Amino acid sequence: MSDAVSVSPTPASNSTQVNSPARVLIASLIGTTIEFFDFYVYATAAVIVFPHLFFPSSDPTSALLQSLVTFSIAFFARPFGAVVFGHFGDKVGRKATLVAALMTMGLSTVVIGILPGYDAIGIAAPLLLALCRFGQGLGLGGEWGGAVLLATENAPPGKRSWYAMFPQLGAPIGFILSSGFFLILAETMSNEDFLAYGWRIPFIASLALVAVGLYVRLKIAETPEFQKAVEKHERVAVPVATVFRGHLRSLILGTFIAVATFVLFYLMTVFTLSWGTTKLGYTREQFLVVQLVGVVFFGLTIPLSGWLSDRYSRRMILTLTTIAIAIFGFFYASLLTAGLTGAFLCSIIGLGLMGFTYGPIGAALAAPFPTMVRYTGASMTFNLGGIFGASLAPYIATWLATTYSLNHVGYYLTASAAISLICIRLSGREEV
Repeated sequence: MSDAVSVSPTPASNSTQVNSPARVLIASLIGTTIEFFDFYVYATAAVIVFPHLFFPSSDPTSALLQSLVTFSIAFFARPFGAVVFGHFGDKVGRKATLVAALMTMGLSTVVIGILPGYDAIGIAAPLLLALCRFGQGLGLGGEWGGAVLLATENAPPGKRSWYAMFPQLGAPIGFILSSGFFLILAETMSNEDFLAYGWRIPFIASLALVAVGLYVRLKIAETPEFQKAVEKHERVAVPVATVFRGHLRSLILGTFIAVATFVLFYLMTVFTLSWGTTKLGYTREQFLVVQLVGVVFFGLTIPLSGWLSDRYSRRMILTLTTIAIAIFGFFYASLLTAGLTGAFLCSIIGLGLMGFTYGPIGAALAAPFPTMVRYTGASMTFNLGGIFGASLAPYIATWLATTYSLNHVGYYLTASAAISLICIRLSGREEV
């Protein structure tokens, strides 16, 4: 291979280290829990805090849309994170790169918690917020792929989907922690105090979570598959170039396979929270409870989908779930506007479907890539899917709902599912 790198094998002590299943699964889970906690703290604040503090405007809708634009920045940063961290993950190792990604994300989040608002420093406030948001996205771009590989590359035969499901559980756990944090703050302090300083507490508190995550990850050994790649001199000089040259089809198909997953999640969380509290008359506390109940079902269906994917196939589970998402899009608006009961049903069904697609997606996106470029390939696929599916989803949904109707938000979800379904069927059986 022309771009192979000649390296010395790792010392025997490293190559013989074996990670226990419990240590692997905890290390992959805790990192993504922290990462998604940080990410969701921003998503919640982007809807209920930042429009007031960083984007003052006489028109609340304009302020919200400006805030949602900063929310999207992280998704455009994530592919850069995938390339940077993927490069080192495929050349240096999964473990060290995961530690660096965690620190990048965590420190960016803490800095957001101490930023002054627009009233204090003017235009510098939203610019610094945008910079920190870029840092969050950069870190998350390298985090997800490494966590999935930490799990799958330590998995026994026939258990890849089950192992890959564990880092995915970090999403609902992180969301529950984030929303629970905001709910407790909303119940224990006045709105004035919350906007003045209370919203900062979750951002700053994430520093403690990062410390725990670093401790756990520093205890793990390198994955067996990466150790073998080192010993066989299979690493390549520029992993991203190898991905584009030899695995472009897998990259493109995987990107659009993930689109429906992203659109569904950010409609069910960011947009639905915004619409429910600004247009449907729910209080912030009421709707956070609605979402928390839905996220419980999100967490329950992730392990179920992982088990089913190993028992049957990832391809079948993703196909059936994507069809169900397309159907759900036609009922989204009518459920959401059918009172509190309808809102609960909308959240439970939507986020339950999210679990079924999110559980197997990690193993599915990593499968087509060989070990030597798997970190880069899986990370780029997932994060490019984030650009097309998630980055502008809350913005597009808000524009569709205000310009046309809430029904069009559901049609947007259905169209996204149709795109993903086509790409699932176009991909080879071994690729999903």
